[in-house]
Amino acid sequence: MSYIHVQDLEKRFTVKEKREKGSLLRKKHQVFALQQVSFDIEQGELLGYIGPNGAGKSTTVKILSGIMTPDGGDVTVGGRIPWKERKDHVRGIGVVFGQRTQLWWDVPILDSYELLKDIYRISDSDYRDRLKSLAEALQIEELLKTPLRNLSLGQRMRAELCGSLLHRPQLLFLDEPTIGLDAVSKLALRDFLKWENEQQGTTILLTTHDMEDIVALCPRVMVLGHGRKLFDGALTDLLGQYDTIRTVNVRYEESDIALELPDTVPVSKEGGNLTLTYSPKDFSTALLLERLQQAGTVRELTVQPQNIDHLVAAMYRELDMV
Repeated sequence: MSYIHVQDLEKRFTVKEKREKGSLLRKKHQVFALQQVSFDIEQGELLGYIGPNGAGKSTTVKILSGIMTPDGGDVTVGGRIPWKERKDHVRGIGVVFGQRTQLWWDVPILDSYELLKDIYRISDSDYRDRLKSLAEALQIEELLKTPLRNLSLGQRMRAELCGSLLHRPQLLFLDEPTIGLDAVSKLALRDFLKWENEQQGTTILLTTHDMEDIVALCPRVMVLGHGRKLFDGALTDLLGQYDTIRTVNVRYEESDIALELPDTVPVSKEGGNLTLTYSPKDFSTALLLERLQQAGTVRELTVQPQNIDHLVAAMYRELDMV
């Protein structure tokens, strides 16, 4: 059996409506956070779990980590049912929520780590070795004696990761770990997650709205929308369904341009300004850019959509997820 096995997972919440004028009671209705969600994850995978707000991503993480009990379906993680065998289950997992903390605000983070060491019953030698390795990889050696409240957001997130990994969990849940981080902190965090996954074999489930995180880290992605699983596979396959037509605007120094392109790439020209439309499936972007550069001196070039977020937004709209 797979390390994580989820079959027909369901979770419902009861929502109270606004009380109508003249009524003493409020009407209630049920909302499905998860509906018939099924998937399997092998040990050592690094999986991206994406979808718009309210899709059910955090609910899935809470069920898999044992915090929440589902209303239906079967779930096992490492052979255990998370919410029924929670004490044994949590010994082998780590959880990092981007907007929450498990470290103590007013004490040095090293004191928090010492307490986590006792909670997880980590031996002195293993604790020293693991802390040294993590602190070096996360570049927090000089921060260990600093209270959490004195750290920047990026430093706090690295400290949180260190605390979640001290007990060498087999499974790490990351819920929006890069939210609010600057570019340098994001790159450092991504490099560390790659290292942890490759060197330690830690299974990582990453939920995020930052598609650059997914592109940089996750060979496999799952898309959730309205509580249902809509896609499970490679990110390139997913985007290939929506990256169908692109428009390129090019401005050359010269007005007389000899551009050789196939008939499948229509071009409208006005002096040194060109507009092209093409399908990446029929004519690669790399080859197109090479031909454009060979034709003359490019002063300005724009490609729409400009980044992967545009493609994901188009996917959400087409699937009626927003």
